[in-house]
Amino acid sequence: MKVLVIGSGGREHALVWKLSQSEKVRSICCAPGNAGIKKMASCVRISSNDVEGLLEFAKKENVDLTIVGPEDALAAGIVDRFEEKGLRIFGPSTAAAELESSKVFCKNFLEKYNIPTAAYKSFDKPGAAKKYIEKIGAPCVVKAAGLAAGKGVIICQTEDEAKETVDQMLKENAFGDAGSTVVIEEFLTGEEASFIAFVDGETVLPLPSSQDHKAVFEGDRGPNTGGMGAYSPAPIMDEGMSMRVMNEVMLPTVRGMAEEGRPFKGMLYAGMMIDGDRINVLEFNCRFGDPECQPLLMRLQTDLVEIVEKAIDGKLNEVELEIDPRPAVCVVMASEGYPGNYITGKPVTGLVNAAKLRDVMIFHAGTAIENRRTVTSGGRVFGVTAMDTSVNKAIERAYKAVDKIRWKGCYYRRDIGHRAVSHLKKNCGPLVGVVMGSDSDLPVMRAATDFLDSVGIKNEIRISSAHRTPEQAAEYARTAAQRGLKIIIAGAGMAAHLAGVLAAHTTLPVIGVPIDASSLNGLDALLSTVQMPPGIPVGTMGIGKAGAKNAAVFAARILATGNPELTAALEQHSRDMAAQVEAKNQALLAEG
Repeated sequence: MKVLVIGSGGREHALVWKLSQSEKVRSICCAPGNAGIKKMASCVRISSNDVEGLLEFAKKENVDLTIVGPEDALAAGIVDRFEEKGLRIFGPSTAAAELESSKVFCKNFLEKYNIPTAAYKSFDKPGAAKKYIEKIGAPCVVKAAGLAAGKGVIICQTEDEAKETVDQMLKENAFGDAGSTVVIEEFLTGEEASFIAFVDGETVLPLPSSQDHKAVFEGDRGPNTGGMGAYSPAPIMDEGMSMRVMNEVMLPTVRGMAEEGRPFKGMLYAGMMIDGDRINVLEFNCRFGDPECQPLLMRLQTDLVEIVEKAIDGKLNEVELEIDPRPAVCVVMASEGYPGNYITGKPVTGLVNAAKLRDVMIFHAGTAIENRRTVTSGGRVFGVTAMDTSVNKAIERAYKAVDKIRWKGCYYRRDIGHRAVSHLKKNCGPLVGVVMGSDSDLPVMRAATDFLDSVGIKNEIRISSAHRTPEQAAEYARTAAQRGLKIIIAGAGMAAHLAGVLAAHTTLPVIGVPIDASSLNGLDALLSTVQMPPGIPVGTMGIGKAGAKNAAVFAARILATGNPELTAALEQHSRDMAAQVEAKNQALLAEG
């Protein structure tokens, strides 16, 4: 099929890149595109908000499917016009897109359907707005009610600053028509996260969690931008929180929009503020986020065309997303001065070398070709996106690519992903306890700790006998959960009651490792470990070092549930084992 992508930024480059991987796609056009998109699609000089021009192009070129990137095209009614002419297009109608294009509509909608959000009032007169500011105090948030390219949200630390911002919007026309009405909200504390999903009017199919960095300067300081970087997954959005967002935000929103006669089809993006167990919607976007789109599409393994077509046809319930478990990180490289005034036309170097790095994509956001050279043409210029087995490694890989790209006045934040790293540091205690009945068992049980170390699972090792120190063993088990342990591996020989004693005093999973310590070659320990009393379950492995290693692998697999980084590490372990077998086969062939 022939696909048209509308837009010219990093999000659109990522969409074109992902679409190009589909066997269903014959050719891709992009309007207007950029220098990076031009290498994999035909770029058409039609503005993204020229609805009639885009419509005529799609009809003339027999475009089979159109995917809308930016918000201005949606607000301008492109979906309505294409559908009127019988063209297949992915995105919400103008009425549904008001969730993003009108902050007043959005806030009123959230209030009506009891979806959690900050307290607010909207104003079109400066005097009334300033009185409200005096009433609620500072800090507070002043928002341009319309579309302002992600820059119309101002966090004001003082009442005077808030009043000045109101004057800039309502009197000085700083954001044009977008700021002709302002929304003033209470200031929320916590951590932001992005929850983005495909929607077909009824079914909500969520992508993995992600997190954006809005502020221009490191440490999340300075004015808001369209986004200086993003990563996926966001540690703060665990399975429990994701389920809450689905049940308390996404599903009520989709059902509410249907009740309003504005059925929502397209991408629904909820910007969330999370503070402990409290969640609030900051805003809705009706499109892929930019730069969240870049790491999300790197992780998406399902054919994007298949998902989009099912969404258009109201059959998303037939789709199950396949996601690469590895984290992905996007670092935005911007022009000096962004989000304020900046100079374009600067020649860029280093792109070829950066593109050679494995698991790295250089998504162009604001680039053009002049005299056969790539030059800057926007505020955000590139979204350098990388994947690896951990967030830390993905960050390192992304910045390795960033360091190869240069132009005069290049600017980027050096702390993208810092929140994810902080979360990992908070949860840095041991997750697996490895316990043995005697120090003579240490050489065997090292096989468990060595594997846990190799996949990045923190562990602790203890000597505690079920017979010589029974109280100590019981206390260890009783306090294991409150100390942060998730699993206990217990190794013992002969009577091998250690695993049972530990299991009797904890609700954590206990994995037993029989050790060869008698003339029966460990069979006595194996049988003792297997035959625990009813209600005292112990997972039992084989005898000796192989059993100890398998205990660690089994523990890792339990912990990997809902943990993409650990899942990626285990998948790499499986690939390494396969490679070892292949190497042995090659050696045998060489000998023959």
